[in-house]
Amino acid sequence: MPERLVGHARRSKQSQRHIILCIDQSGSMAESVVYSSVFGAVLASLRTVSTRLVAFDTEVVDLTDQVDDPVDVLFGVQLGGGTDINRALAYCQDLIERPEETVLVLISDLYEGGIAEEMLRRAQQVTSSGAVMVALLALSDSGAPSYDTEHAAALAAIGVPAFACTPDLFPDLMAAAIDRQDIAQWAATNDIAVASPVADEEE
Repeated sequence: MPERLVGHARRSKQSQRHIILCIDQSGSMAESVVYSSVFGAVLASLRTVSTRLVAFDTEVVDLTDQVDDPVDVLFGVQLGGGTDINRALAYCQDLIERPEETVLVLISDLYEGGIAEEMLRRAQQVTSSGAVMVALLALSDSGAPSYDTEHAAALAAIGVPAFACTPDLFPDLMAAAIDRQDIAQWAATNDIAVASPVADEEE
């Protein structure tokens, strides 16, 4: 991953990018939390990006000061409990200083226990500001995750692609996001199913 991102940065000669990993620490996201912690530590080691790591359930915990050590991060999370994505996004919004240089990755199955309308409004504000936002329904090798299809469709409708990603593809995803490529097109190129702006009624 460092080789891929550092090489990209040298070619593009762009200024430092700001990455915010916002991780749902509810029990169903356990595998994603592990991989997110590892990748957060890798990203934190790169001089070409600035990384913030935020974990949430109904509370929000900023683990950025521990991000360089995935073991410390894992001890800092508490799996289980409810989910308040809206509250987490509110916190992450306050971290965005230069939207055009920011990538916000929300890692969640989108089962919102907070105010769903506010969650979507905040996501809209993030994208409208010029930041890149991606919703990862899972970061794992476990296959198709269970997730809230209506919220995934609503995010897709406002320009936030929602899909699951395997760990081996995550570095390329981040490189594409940093390069401000079309993430939905990137996913399609890699045979990844992206949530449609219209939820599948059968789901």
